[in-house]
Amino acid sequence: MQVFRSLQALAALTARDRRRCVATIGAYDGVHLGHQEILRRVCERARERGVPSLVFSFEPIPREYFAADLPPPRLTRFRERAELFATAGIDWFFCPRFDARMQGIRSGEFIDRLLVGGIRPARVVIGDDFRFARNREGGLEELREAGNRNDFEVEQVGSVFVDGDRVSSTAIRAALQAGDLVRAERMLGRPYRMSGRVVPGRRLGRELGFPTANVSPGRRSSPLSGIFAVRVYGLGAGAWPGVASIGTRPTVEGDGQVVLETHLFDFSGDLYGRQIAVEFVARLRNEEKFDSLPAMVEQMHRDCALAREILAA
Repeated sequence: MQVFRSLQALAALTARDRRRCVATIGAYDGVHLGHQEILRRVCERARERGVPSLVFSFEPIPREYFAADLPPPRLTRFRERAELFATAGIDWFFCPRFDARMQGIRSGEFIDRLLVGGIRPARVVIGDDFRFARNREGGLEELREAGNRNDFEVEQVGSVFVDGDRVSSTAIRAALQAGDLVRAERMLGRPYRMSGRVVPGRRLGRELGFPTANVSPGRRSSPLSGIFAVRVYGLGAGAWPGVASIGTRPTVEGDGQVVLETHLFDFSGDLYGRQIAVEFVARLRNEEKFDSLPAMVEQMHRDCALAREILAA
């Protein structure tokens, strides 16, 4: 899959390639079952026409930009979305920066400059809640009128429901914040994961007998907090069991930044610089502030015992 971070880069390719594409537009945070159905349709329509499939999204996602002081918890960072698109079979990922200029773009300019002048779609596939441009002024009818003028088709895909509830990024965030990993998994179509590169920490865990792989979640706000039984990928074939903490480390006076710390059971070796994915299996408890480090260590022993039991089941 090719990734384009500017309109100029995409336009240069479409000028050389000359083919039109089948495209979809949206935030795609989480790439859940509803998103996956749209992506399936995009890839299917593209294969029928013999043209590339394309996802048009933004970074940061618009909801993060508009709520800069208190952004909604991010389900998937940029790299995670890109990997999920590639797995779905998408050929091109167009993801320009969402900034003040993009915020103010009117629907007509969005269509003329970004769609017709940049993406050059033969077909646009959207969800049933799709809106675009300044103040979300553009919608399905305007897009269809533009398609009639510029010779591209528009297809709308209905919502996907799980247990009678509409699948959405908002519903998944709520499930994760409530610690309901099973519900989140049913809506995502896969267990929830966070990925990132292992970075050096304070090495306090090693001193306490619980060395950890520290990963920055890459989110200004996390949908998860607490202590979890986890499986870790990226260390070779299969998964490695462990226990993870995601939060601000109140007992050791953290700096307020959210950190994902994972203790891998019976593991030895250097993980610094490795790209890993932490899959959350079960929530064990809330993050809490202990009166002393020995009290925290005692609880960590209990956490590990419970996580081993859960992961072995």
